Amino acid sequence: GTAGPGTTALNVITGPYGQTFGDWLRDCGARVIDLAVPFHTAVTARQIHDAFKRHPEIDFVSLVHAEAATGNTNPVAEIGEVVRKHGALFYLDAVASIGAEPVLPDAWGVDLCVIGAQKAMGGPAGVSAVSVSERAWARMAANPGAPRRSYLSLLDWKERWIDGGRRALLHAPAQLEMLALEACVERIEADGPDVVMARHRAAARATRAGAVALGGGLEPYVREARDAAPVATTLRTPAGVEASEVVARALASDPALPLAAGGGALAKEMIRVNHYGKDATAGVVRGSLAALGAALAEKGLTVDVEAALRAVDDINAA
Repeated sequence: GTAGPGTTALNVITGPYGQTFGDWLRDCGARVIDLAVPFHTAVTARQIHDAFKRHPEIDFVSLVHAEAATGNTNPVAEIGEVVRKHGALFYLDAVASIGAEPVLPDAWGVDLCVIGAQKAMGGPAGVSAVSVSERAWARMAANPGAPRRSYLSLLDWKERWIDGGRRALLHAPAQLEMLALEACVERIEADGPDVVMARHRAAARATRAGAVALGGGLEPYVREARDAAPVATTLRTPAGVEASEVVARALASDPALPLAAGGGALAKEMIRVNHYGKDATAGVVRGSLAALGAALAEKGLTVDVEAALRAVDDINAA
């Protein structure tokens, strides 16, 4: 709705979701400038500034807040300052980060912020929400290619739902998903958002510390703790050890553990511990590290599971 022929978009890639958004922008007819950074780090506001310096015609910036697939998170507040300074429209995917870390679209100058309930919120898949700034509404209204007569038409939702006083839905709602979303939000309100986010931070810190203590050549994939997302911790396996094989062995002991190998080529070297939603607990982290330790030991590597579990307990006792 806000991008098309004539748009010059800076698309930040810190993982596979960023790559997908670049593809969608191209499908819309936009000219896309990809800013790809290594998946073991995060993008910086300086890199965004430098991109504007090289391409002052940029009028749209797309960014994923937390890339659950690669385990990194990006400094949106700092990036938002740069984007505002250059007058571009700022789009943010906060699907993974919402519920695990602060998401403040207005304070950060985000024009379009999309969230989903299925990750840190611990809710249903199939529902999402989007916040839209006045600048974004104006850009859509001026775009003849913006979707119309569709679930995907934000302009229809604005004109017929928001401006119409929110009296009648445009389309039949996905009722079960909406009821599940209501239950999810009520649970978060009962616990308190700060408590929910603190639980995710503790799970991330415990997983990182526990993996280091475990040994066996396992190490955090995202090198700096400040760049690590609270929804998922990615781990790099030692040379010669296939990550997908380690995950398969670990899941054989407990298929319910939130473990996965990286996607595509990353399946050879990346293990992902998805500690979000109901899995953001010390018990899940302990179980995941114990299973990974056993799988590494089966491959002849020296590990210290007890040290890993102590590290988890120390984080949660702090």
